[in-house]
Amino acid sequence: MASIALTASSFSPSLRSRSSSTRSQPLLHYIPSTSLYFNSLTLKRNRFITSPLISSNPKNLSLVKASSSVASASVTPAPVPPKPSQGAAIKPLLASIATGVILWFVPVPAGVSRNAWQLLAIFLGTIVGIITQPLPLGAVAILGLGVSVLTKTLPFAAAFSGFGDPIPWLICFAFFFAKGFIKTGLGNRVAYQFVSLFGSSSLGLGYSLVFSEALLAPAIPSVSARAGGIFLPLVKSLCVACGSNVGDGTEEKLGSWLMLTCFQTSVISSAMFLTAMAANPLCATLTLNSINQTIGWLDWAKAAIVPGVVSLVLVPLILYVIYPPTLKSSPDAPKLAREKLQLMGPMTGHEKIMTATLLLTVGLWVFGGVLNIDAVTAAILGLSVLLVTGVVTWKECLGEGVAWDTLTWFAALIAMAGYLNKYGLISWFSQTVVKFVGGLGLSWQLSFGILVLLYFYSHYFFASGAAHIGAMFTAFLSVATALGTPPFFGAIVLSFLSNLMGGLTHYGIGSAPVFFGANYVPLAKWWGYGFLISIVNIIIWLGLGGVWWKFIGLW
Repeated sequence: MASIALTASSFSPSLRSRSSSTRSQPLLHYIPSTSLYFNSLTLKRNRFITSPLISSNPKNLSLVKASSSVASASVTPAPVPPKPSQGAAIKPLLASIATGVILWFVPVPAGVSRNAWQLLAIFLGTIVGIITQPLPLGAVAILGLGVSVLTKTLPFAAAFSGFGDPIPWLICFAFFFAKGFIKTGLGNRVAYQFVSLFGSSSLGLGYSLVFSEALLAPAIPSVSARAGGIFLPLVKSLCVACGSNVGDGTEEKLGSWLMLTCFQTSVISSAMFLTAMAANPLCATLTLNSINQTIGWLDWAKAAIVPGVVSLVLVPLILYVIYPPTLKSSPDAPKLAREKLQLMGPMTGHEKIMTATLLLTVGLWVFGGVLNIDAVTAAILGLSVLLVTGVVTWKECLGEGVAWDTLTWFAALIAMAGYLNKYGLISWFSQTVVKFVGGLGLSWQLSFGILVLLYFYSHYFFASGAAHIGAMFTAFLSVATALGTPPFFGAIVLSFLSNLMGGLTHYGIGSAPVFFGANYVPLAKWWGYGFLISIVNIIIWLGLGGVWWKFIGLW
């Protein structure tokens, strides 16, 4: 930046008669304070700024004009860039609309009501919009609900019934917990502790989180609570501590791989224990009602332990190869983390409150069944403590746009998926599949394999594991049994898959919107890697798991 301070002798004879000691001083220095507001003639970024004193002298004014004309002649002002559009991206929007319109006018199959088919068209159009993102996810979901109400496919109360479901709110509250966890510095403190112990490599850090979550899984029956209340704040803090932030191009330094790894392994740990996911007892209940056999806690854990542990080991490693973090090894990180901990000093008052609140909330999640307190009620209690003590303010909660956006689109999908089931579309689909597979005349192993794949990948149409289980579990188990599959074996395999299928999308299980909402992984990659890991899990659980289940006498 160039700056020219003109001297007093440059302009006025009266000023030139002053002492020679002042002759070289800038004008601003020579007359420090007058009512004329004297200023230097300053050349700055090729622009001239004149003061009243300079402008009052015609000679000086002509000098300035001449100089200014030279400067303006040599510099062409840069064109003002156009403002980016604030509306929808046209091509993705058209793709979403076209999907819905085409399916809307396809002839309705026999056995399906017109309302159910129209809702399917709206649902699939919304899903395409969520994938292509012509607008933010919440806005796309609101458009989908609006179309369903406008076309009388759903009444208003039904369209917005998902906002009365506890799971979206539990996920929303989890983001507020994460805010307090990071704001107080507790997140950094815990993150530095992890780094000091396991941080010499990103893979070691990932495994420490994966097996920590698996150890908590049997005690906390809500995967949403585990992911959102405990591990999302910790993972976000670790990413920030390692210099991996959202929006500045450093997402893939560590955060992208770590978020995706923690999500994919959360569905594995949920499949390993009867009490690790809220819908698992529903599988056990439906099994008892269908085949009059009980899946006990030990039965479930014994059957799942071998394929589960193998998946927990292999999935992070596979993701590390196909979606690697750029930060792989940091031998100095543990030492630096210990130094950071020393600089942080003892825990502050807000850190202590945050710690106590987390312990209270987690305790209620663990013992909530005994105390008759569900997961979302425990989260509300914990958030109330944070608000009353000022650890988190309501203004900060309102500023958590990702939390409200996630609440909106997840609740919308839950409502639409729920009414697809209520309108009979899911039962029609199940019966159609059952008739098709049953008529192929295959061995029970091949028939069960086809049923498993159809059951697994139909989860793209569900925003809840419980909804999928309630709609399809009994029908598929009954058909599998009728085709010769050992009943208990069929029931327990379908139970495991009812968890693993949650890894397909960003809405398929309670932990999905939590980790996806952190915005470290683009939606296309989330779905793409979700599909690849689903293949890995099916091979491990049906291949290695099948051998293990043969060994323990399940078939």
